[in-house]
Amino acid sequence: MSETILLVEDDEALAQLVQLLLERAGYTVQTANSGEVGLRLARQSPPNLVLLDILMPDMDGWHVYEALRRITDAPVLFLTALGDEHNITYGLGLGADDYIVKPFGYKELVTRVKAALSRARRARGEQTVFVTGNLHVNLDTHEVKIDDREVGLTPTEFQLLSALVQDAGRTVTHDTLLRRVWGPEYSNRRDYLKLYIWYLRQKIERDPRDPERIVSERGQGYRLVVEPQEG
Repeated sequence: MSETILLVEDDEALAQLVQLLLERAGYTVQTANSGEVGLRLARQSPPNLVLLDILMPDMDGWHVYEALRRITDAPVLFLTALGDEHNITYGLGLGADDYIVKPFGYKELVTRVKAALSRARRARGEQTVFVTGNLHVNLDTHEVKIDDREVGLTPTEFQLLSALVQDAGRTVTHDTLLRRVWGPEYSNRRDYLKLYIWYLRQKIERDPRDPERIVSERGQGYRLVVEPQEG
């Protein structure tokens, strides 16, 4: 199941763009156009991470942050145009997990979100390694092993495997996989998906022509098989 990010941002165009970028990276995104709405959503459904603007009309990000800390211990990343040293120091001094200055790049945003979520999982002692049978997938280091043999995957291949791991044991639709790995503009390019599923099967299946790990669900999508744990 994908992790949920709460985005509190009053700029509608920017919020839509950030939501698109994060959903493309495989996250579920809730958006709020004000601090009050953001706090209400956080109470109703605690997020795994919060991206928080500072300059908002009803309640500034500093006050929203203080209220959030009474609701959730999820990582909070400020996402703001206030890029001077004073504000960065103040934001981090409050206890925020990171401070991202607008404008920012797609890779920078996703990398910082992933890093903050990874730190939070480690702090909770959660396992970031997915294991089924003799397949080991480390979602933090991108290391993939079968038994003790390391499997070299390209970034796209790993992103596809990671998208299947997020919903391991369940069918992930063609459209969902295309959006998570390539973006919504590729929603009709099933040829891309079919090709990379074949690449992936060649590397992690005993017989790529008779797959046991990544199985096709006709007309729906693909499913990563979860083998029962022994003992």
